[in-house]
Amino acid sequence: MLYLLAQWLEFEGLFNLVRYQTFRAGATLLTAMVLGLLIGPRFINMLRVRQGKGQPIREDGPKTHLAKVGTPTMGGLMILIALVISMLLWMDPYSPLVWACLAVTAGFGLIGFLDDFDKVTKKSHKGVSGKVRLLLEFIVAGIAAWIIVGQISTDLYVPFFSGRSVPLGPFYYVFAATVIVGFGNAVNLTDGLDGLATMPVVIAAGAFAIICYLVGRVDFTAYLGIPYVEGAGELAIFCAGIMGAGLAFLWFNAPPAAVFMGDTGSLALGGALGAIAVASHHEIVLLIIGGLFVMETASVIIQVFWFKRTGKRIFRMAPIHHHFEQLGWKESTVVIRFWIIAIVLAVLGLATLKLR
Repeated sequence: MLYLLAQWLEFEGLFNLVRYQTFRAGATLLTAMVLGLLIGPRFINMLRVRQGKGQPIREDGPKTHLAKVGTPTMGGLMILIALVISMLLWMDPYSPLVWACLAVTAGFGLIGFLDDFDKVTKKSHKGVSGKVRLLLEFIVAGIAAWIIVGQISTDLYVPFFSGRSVPLGPFYYVFAATVIVGFGNAVNLTDGLDGLATMPVVIAAGAFAIICYLVGRVDFTAYLGIPYVEGAGELAIFCAGIMGAGLAFLWFNAPPAAVFMGDTGSLALGGALGAIAVASHHEIVLLIIGGLFVMETASVIIQVFWFKRTGKRIFRMAPIHHHFEQLGWKESTVVIRFWIIAIVLAVLGLATLKLR
């Protein structure tokens, strides 16, 4: 809205600042963070009243988690509200890439909300059928992939090599949708401890804010040898919104959490990261920057595969953050050490921009 107002006023005076993506990115971050902090207390109280006993806790999980009984879930709605309002205020409404990423975030958030609602009403941690959830996710991701590919090429760019790419043709639509769905579920699996998923998402969004800004500039892409994507700079504003909304939520989600983001938040944020990576042509780099989420997902896949073949477990419990809890690590220790890993991986991911 403010972008349209500034455009109508021909970017005169202070409204000239709105012309710059860097200014709008900072403004979006602050707006989302302030909104999240303002609505947080009342929103959490509303969830606590409506949900009663809150999110069901797995009985086969770490015994320390039983103390979390009664903590409300669906806190991801706070993130989505703060993110969407701040984006509508500061984004360029003519950007199809931003609308596609917002569609994924809202669509995955709705799917996650239905899952959380089912868990709370049925007082079970199972939720919506996995097959139904995946089908809905692929429908949303497929539509977003179709919009995004309309603005970019169908080549898969390879980091560490300047100008190297793999032409995927029509298969790129399937690949793009898989990346979006895969990361939505990867973040969802990581969201098992207070603050564990929130901060790594903020870190990854910060890294991609830099990437998207550079990818949207002809001069920087030519210098760095990375693919140029027209309009990708607007995604830096979207990343900033995720950072602001995520930091505000972390204020209430820090141990001991007053609220869980639930599938409403984790699916939405993971899907958003996947969509941003596809739109900026940095899908492979997402595997590095979001390596923590990849590790969590891999631990579940390995555990299930090995148990079905041998009847034995490789990890004491999966996802892997529970394994370390079972080894005797305190929850706060696991969370902070995983945050450190997320920071290191983000730096490594950004390093790929120059190592070509």
